[in-house]
Amino acid sequence: MPLPPDSSVDFIIIGAAKCATTWLQHSLTRTPEIHMPGPELHFFSRQYDRGISWYTDQFDVTRDTVMIGEKSNSYLTEPQAAERIRDHYPDARLILQMRDPVKRAYSDYCMLFRRGEVSSRIDDYLDPDCAADVRFLSDGRYTHHLTRFYDIFPADQILLLAYEDVRHDPNTHLQKVGAHIGFEGCLEPIVQRRVKDKNTPMVPLPLRRMVSPMRSVLDPVRHTWPVRSLRNAIARKVEYPTLSDDLIKKMSDFYAPDIELLRHFDPELCKLWSTAQPTDVERIA
Repeated sequence: MPLPPDSSVDFIIIGAAKCATTWLQHSLTRTPEIHMPGPELHFFSRQYDRGISWYTDQFDVTRDTVMIGEKSNSYLTEPQAAERIRDHYPDARLILQMRDPVKRAYSDYCMLFRRGEVSSRIDDYLDPDCAADVRFLSDGRYTHHLTRFYDIFPADQILLLAYEDVRHDPNTHLQKVGAHIGFEGCLEPIVQRRVKDKNTPMVPLPLRRMVSPMRSVLDPVRHTWPVRSLRNAIARKVEYPTLSDDLIKKMSDFYAPDIELLRHFDPELCKLWSTAQPTDVERIA
């Protein structure tokens, strides 16, 4: 059933994009008592004109539901989202999961590259000299965006997490989230596999564009054995443009002031983000 009028959203994952927040959501919702809508709603960022009733209608809580949460990565970067969340759910526990901003930016670029939405001219999207305000670079200025939340929410209501801890100790990472949101039950085991993997073979882009008009027919049968077999036969690994050492240096220098400010919120977290090395960036994207 939809979220009852007298119910509140207990926690909201506000970002960041390409930082394993989908893994975090899937891991949390393996526990039946924790409910989160499947798709990102982007209500407080892009759909606010639909009204709060539309938002609460997107939830499907049951009698077993103990905690209610939501995830939309756009909340971090949308200037009005923080105040909108505060206006409706002032006591919601907020969660921001971040990663080395250079690696995050490259991963975001790779996602749109495999979708065919950006070209192979990687400098056009990741060089701070010409793309500082483009989403790939701008979305990784965590402190710049976080300030809006710290200005109006108590600091202990905001949990800052590192993507790198998901890789090193995912179970402890999830328990930290459970403690922050106040879940007193037993969390189910984490999702072991990567939810999204840029190295997964894909149907070549020209063919994807060719069959796009037939999506309404193909989507209902996409998981059947014949369609799956055909897809596996023609899928190919995507060859991504690589970052040059010079571009990595420019990006690292671009983010250095923001990371320095972030140390005031969480000094330990920033220690995970040494200057990115080319092989690391290309492997982890």
